[in-house]
Amino acid sequence: MDYKKLIVEDLQKVIGEELSAEVLYNSLEVPKMSTHGDYAFPTFSLAKVYRKAPNMIAEDLIEKLDKAHYENIVAVGGYINFFLNKGEVSQTVLTTILNEKEHYGDANIGQGRNIPVDMSSPNIAKPMSMGHLRSTVIGNSLAELSGKIGYQPVKINHLGDWGTQFGKLIVAFKKWGSEEAVREEPIAELLKLYVQFHDEAEEHPELEEEGRAWFKKLEDNDPEAVRLWEWFREESLKEFQAVYDMLDITFDSYAGEAFYNDKMDPIIKDLEDKNLLVSDQGADIVDLEKYDLNPALIRKSDGATLYITRDLAAANYRIENYDFVEALYVVGNEQSGHFKQLKAVLKEMGHDWSDNIKHIPFGLITSGGKKLSTRKGNVILLEEVLNEAIKTTKAGIEEKNPGLENKDEVAHQVGVGAVVFHDLKNDRMNTFDFNLDDIIQFEGETGPYVQYTRSRCESILAKAEWTPGNADAALSLNDEDSWEVIKCLDNFPKKIQEAYQKYEPSVMAKFLIDLAQKFNKYYSKHKILENDEQKEARLSLVYSVSVVIKEGLRLLGIKSPDKM
Repeated sequence: MDYKKLIVEDLQKVIGEELSAEVLYNSLEVPKMSTHGDYAFPTFSLAKVYRKAPNMIAEDLIEKLDKAHYENIVAVGGYINFFLNKGEVSQTVLTTILNEKEHYGDANIGQGRNIPVDMSSPNIAKPMSMGHLRSTVIGNSLAELSGKIGYQPVKINHLGDWGTQFGKLIVAFKKWGSEEAVREEPIAELLKLYVQFHDEAEEHPELEEEGRAWFKKLEDNDPEAVRLWEWFREESLKEFQAVYDMLDITFDSYAGEAFYNDKMDPIIKDLEDKNLLVSDQGADIVDLEKYDLNPALIRKSDGATLYITRDLAAANYRIENYDFVEALYVVGNEQSGHFKQLKAVLKEMGHDWSDNIKHIPFGLITSGGKKLSTRKGNVILLEEVLNEAIKTTKAGIEEKNPGLENKDEVAHQVGVGAVVFHDLKNDRMNTFDFNLDDIIQFEGETGPYVQYTRSRCESILAKAEWTPGNADAALSLNDEDSWEVIKCLDNFPKKIQEAYQKYEPSVMAKFLIDLAQKFNKYYSKHKILENDEQKEARLSLVYSVSVVIKEGLRLLGIKSPDKM
């Protein structure tokens, strides 16, 4: 229930039309100290209307307010402080969660409308590094969050399977590679060749021209170029799939850049028909000066297309096939200029739906303060990090709980969950330095801490042999520690919507840390299994925490084992 709305309704009955419901709603504050109430309304904005000091206005209004739903309403300075009825609120919150279970927080804001999420998008013939983690897990979480509030997410892995780099790779393979070596260790060998090409090109810049020429052959369907490209792509997808399986992430489409090869000509023709293409030194550009942007290079002087040409075709394909209400592009912050150009060109073409394209940028994962770079061979392989996290978790389980069933499965869920949670608890735009020891810490504000809190809940419920029964039973709790947990649980639906509206999974991750901390404080101070009149309510609280943590972690793309 939205208790802020209840307070607004009660305030409007005594204030009248002096302040609108929206103004009142936005004016309500949550006091920093719980001893000051659950919500506070500042009366300063009414001082001119009532021609009184704010503290006197607060005292006068309290006399007239309906106090039925509150334990207390007090004036503190110029504020009216509302103390909600703990028993009434806990009954409502716990009953709702017991009835709705994992559907608690579901909403139909999206009304089934499509949201394509362009995410992950690794380049073929290169390994998936820690640099790919952010787009993959942020995109996956945004897809889950959008689905929770009624949208239909379409997860698209827009593979980097086209472009000049494949011309360069073909040159490197023909000069220094062997088919046998590539078949033995496909990605490792192709990466070695790619790095070697760039090292050699520094001394022999003519190699760059050879790379461009081979990419042009690929665009022109040269049989040898196409054969090598298809082979590189197939081997890459096998390795990518192993990582996605570890992360338990699936996609609705693997349509990468190459998919749009035959869809670019209509875009270029449309640009020509609308007199938007301008010739510049033999290349074709779209002038974006009025948007205060550099010109968008659409076609090179040799006729080769570019990333933006394919993205224009992709955007057009997505609006035609998905009729999206929003299209999210979860791509690093360094590409913000590209997406500004993309939207500007679409706008020039008369496509107002381009306003619904959202670039969801994020900061970098660095190593030793330096950007990870495949070209320079500075790579931390994502699969190795996940395996190391699983291995470390397994060792911890063997030491602390050797009799645990399904140890391998739990180690996988906790180890991988640690890596994903560490990424998502950081604000999306923050850059952070990679440190494996930090990532797999199981104490403090970590994924394993949240997962362990839920397994503790499940352990309590199992010991009590308790299952959710009559959700209409008296479930009221009125102590301060349970109240903090109840307020947190009540906030879950709002946090889901906030996390999606801000495109910020860290909102959910931080909420889960807060809930886990508040529950553990409650657990340490209360005998949950004591046989008294509040035992059913306490166990309902434990169950509700378990439900919300499990669902919150799911929205981050993380599994939650029942036992740890």
